[in-house]
Amino acid sequence: MRAAVLFGPDDLRVVDKPVPAPAAGEVLVKVAMCGTCGTDLKLQTHPFPNQPPFGQFTPGHEWTGTVAALGETVDELAIGDRVAIEAHRGCGRCDNCVLGMYTACLNYGNVAKGHRASGMSVDGGFAEFALHHVSSLYRLPDNLTWEDAVLVTTAGTSLYGLDAIGGYVAGQSVAIVGPGPVGLMTTQACKALGADPVVLLGTRRSRLELGQRLGADCTIDVRSEDPVVAVRRITHGLGADVVIEASGAMSAPQQAVEMVKRGGKILFLGFYPAPVTFDLSAAIRDDVTLYTTRGEGAGAVRRALSLAAQGRIRGRELVTHRFGLEQIQEAFRVVREREGDPIKVVIVP
Repeated sequence: MRAAVLFGPDDLRVVDKPVPAPAAGEVLVKVAMCGTCGTDLKLQTHPFPNQPPFGQFTPGHEWTGTVAALGETVDELAIGDRVAIEAHRGCGRCDNCVLGMYTACLNYGNVAKGHRASGMSVDGGFAEFALHHVSSLYRLPDNLTWEDAVLVTTAGTSLYGLDAIGGYVAGQSVAIVGPGPVGLMTTQACKALGADPVVLLGTRRSRLELGQRLGADCTIDVRSEDPVVAVRRITHGLGADVVIEASGAMSAPQQAVEMVKRGGKILFLGFYPAPVTFDLSAAIRDDVTLYTTRGEGAGAVRRALSLAAQGRIRGRELVTHRFGLEQIQEAFRVVREREGDPIKVVIVP
């Protein structure tokens, strides 16, 4: 098969590689599409802990496709089924995994103990075929497209975070900072769960307009309006019940503290390029609760698929660019340089 292999920092090449054979409990999937992500850029430049060695590793953790072969004991799926994935498969034996926190598996990277993070600690989806454990695969509803399937992993990130803060946002004001893929899927998830109003903040008008089409009640262009003042105006001076930081901007944590309601919640979903500084004392004085989550734990992708099948969240509208596998370097150049304002760039093997 053809597969992208990382040979060194920022040295991703498409080469011939053996098609892997599924072991017991595993499924071989013919990849239909794999999304690119900021994490993919990071691990190419600075390898993650437990990342396979250069010259062997195929990244890509937002993939979808068709079942091509089944390992021993797998009877939950059939050859020809279309599937979506959760990138993380926990070991299933540590304390965190038992609680559904498998993105924080205590045996992270230990394949011998059963952990795998597709495209991060084991080979992923920038290839014609990929392996995954059956427990992290979901049959794709007939009315969903490959583009929808690529984005349900991102939607799972949103739903896992919302689960961590209590899940019950109906009737609450939610401010979402950052209209990237995570922020846009979070916008839809909050609206689907009854949040009111849902406020989306960002710097790019085209993305804010898309967010409004996808369900945001209000959008704020932070280049032309003070975001804290705007959120407090919309919430009648109180601040948002929940602030969700999905931008990774260095100034955003402080803004989140200033725009959240006294006694409210802040959920951090973004990754930051360096250590951040914000007024933690202010959060303590106002009895604000801070949450972080990583990825798509607690079966969140299964729930995202259900919401997508019901038409409550939409992924296909976020896909702005498509490239073949042989064009993967050009695809990442577009992602890196933000040429043409890409939201979700996908690779079609």
